[in-house]
Amino acid sequence: MTKFSLLLAQAQPAAPSGAQTLMSLLPMILIFAAMYFLLIAPQRKKQKEHEKMLTTLKAGDEIITTGGIYGTITSVKDDRFVVRVGDNNQKLEIGKGFVSALVKKTDAS
Repeated sequence: MTKFSLLLAQAQPAAPSGAQTLMSLLPMILIFAAMYFLLIAPQRKKQKEHEKMLTTLKAGDEIITTGGIYGTITSVKDDRFVVRVGDNNQKLEIGKGFVSALVKKTDAS
């Protein structure tokens, strides 16, 4: 029996040291860092630019919505814009988050 327990003791691997643990985690850390710099950071930058654009919109600016509707802002409310679309001056109220892009900014007077 003692030979068997001695054989078992020799077969068990030694506990990894701190450097070995760090080296085994290094690929995961590098993958996370690459994902952050390639995916997360550019998306956050784009989102901040979109929010800044939304705060600077005012009456007279021409916009395009996420649905592809072109229109001109006639008034700004707390959470939405009133937008004039078409030649017959139809007006729509759209949420601020549904403005996709600024087409033409009015001249600052």
